[in-house]
Amino acid sequence: MRGRGGIDGMRQEAGPVRSLLGKGWAETDPEAANPKLRGRTYGIPFDTVWRCTLELVTERGRWTIMRNDDEAGIIEVIVETFVFRFVDDVRISITLDENGQTRVDVASSSRKGRVDFGTNRRRIGRFLRDLDRRLER
Repeated sequence: MRGRGGIDGMRQEAGPVRSLLGKGWAETDPEAANPKLRGRTYGIPFDTVWRCTLELVTERGRWTIMRNDDEAGIIEVIVETFVFRFVDDVRISITLDENGQTRVDVASSSRKGRVDFGTNRRRIGRFLRDLDRRLER
């Protein structure tokens, strides 16, 4: 999606102060130290997870779907931040893993600035928490 940050899978190492301020992007990773950033694997059919994800994105204020492609398993969203109305990019990937389980990964990147004060990490964590709750119904 973008050349800088985690959306294209390019990682930047962050020092202790930079970690506290955020790095302008965040992405899920099965090996992430933060459990909120490990993505999700569900024993639920792809179609159900896809539908619930689209519903959840649609219901969120200031989230606008720019592209959704169920064949590729990609949902691209722009998010307008609450205070300064900055526009950020979110990419949700829904795939089947090697065991046929439905895998959801999310990347969130700020368009402006190199510091996000943890906004992208929190956005991913909240989204996945809400998706977990929706799929438990």
